[in-house]
Amino acid sequence: MPSRVPALVLKPGREKSLRQRHPWIFSGAIERVVGKPAPGSTVDVRGHDQQWLGYAAYSPASQIRARVWTFDAAEAIDAEWFAQRIARAVAARSSLLDKRHNACRLIHAEADGLPGVIADRYDSTVVLQLSSAGAERWRDAIVDALAAHAMCVFERSDAEVRTLEGLAPRVGVARGTLPRVTVIMEDGLDYRVDVVGGQKTGFYLDQRDNRALVRRHAANARVLNAFCYSGGFTLSALAGGADHVLSIDSSGDALALARENLARNSALDASRAEWRESDVFAELRKLRDASREFDVIVLDPPKFAPTAAHAARAARAYKDINLWALKLLAPGGLLATFSCSGGVSAELFQKIVAGAARDARVDASIVHRMTAGADHPVALNFPEGDYLKGLLLRNH
Repeated sequence: MPSRVPALVLKPGREKSLRQRHPWIFSGAIERVVGKPAPGSTVDVRGHDQQWLGYAAYSPASQIRARVWTFDAAEAIDAEWFAQRIARAVAARSSLLDKRHNACRLIHAEADGLPGVIADRYDSTVVLQLSSAGAERWRDAIVDALAAHAMCVFERSDAEVRTLEGLAPRVGVARGTLPRVTVIMEDGLDYRVDVVGGQKTGFYLDQRDNRALVRRHAANARVLNAFCYSGGFTLSALAGGADHVLSIDSSGDALALARENLARNSALDASRAEWRESDVFAELRKLRDASREFDVIVLDPPKFAPTAAHAARAARAYKDINLWALKLLAPGGLLATFSCSGGVSAELFQKIVAGAARDARVDASIVHRMTAGADHPVALNFPEGDYLKGLLLRNH
């Protein structure tokens, strides 16, 4: 087995998760650091008994002190290794791109064996987000590999998590030329994606299957889309034959983009769409005070709890919006409610929604559980990757 400097030596008994192939090593699990590894550099990981466990990227500024690249001692972490991993991830998504879809996630971090690396394809542009010291160390190799699959690689390494890694934000063209306008197709609908300043990498690709589900249930419905962003669920509901869709977001820029996206789809009846710039929490109460009622409601809020430490506060927020939404739901109506918070488990989210239903005096049942699409796989050795939780509820 290899034995080299630099290396991380684990405390007794702390190698269990590594033997189960979990890729994260927390600072508290490390007994000592051998040598002086630079941020992002590749280190050996050894058990207390000096048995080799993997090659990992070292991150001295983070509580996640290292992320494992490979558990195979025969692999060498170099530019060719990244090119092969990326090619494998891209090939796995080939069936998700067709005449009706030209956008999907190409790399989903740990699920593709590339911790800290996210890459989303929007037509001929790939938007890259690097969030770990190891990913940053291999930035040029990652960009070069992605450039083989795109006309432009645009970097959106501006997520707050980079500060936990001691990394400054970076936004800009990494390779090629950014198109003046980036437009994607999803289920026959066109959307302009703001890759430069939009939320996440510009679009919520993870909700593709769930937008299709709402579309199937929207015929003749009065629909409420809360936290609508660029109008994905709105357009899907209109395409499904909704009678009226009220869309709410606190961002005027997001609503402007949503209106633009509706205008791009001339087959949709814009007169059935109503837009409201407002705080969703306050607006739900106002709608209840006005005795409004909806047949389909979508709650797709931003991340309330990035970590478990924020779970209690997030629980109150999730309960609040679900409580008011359930009070607005017509008998027989459907509520599609989501949480993308990593700090809130699927079990906890269901308990929160159940509590909201009790307080709203609504008898509801789960008719479908929702998660991210196939381009956002969840590795069995990394359940933390299952971040998007959704419930489709029916009001009896």
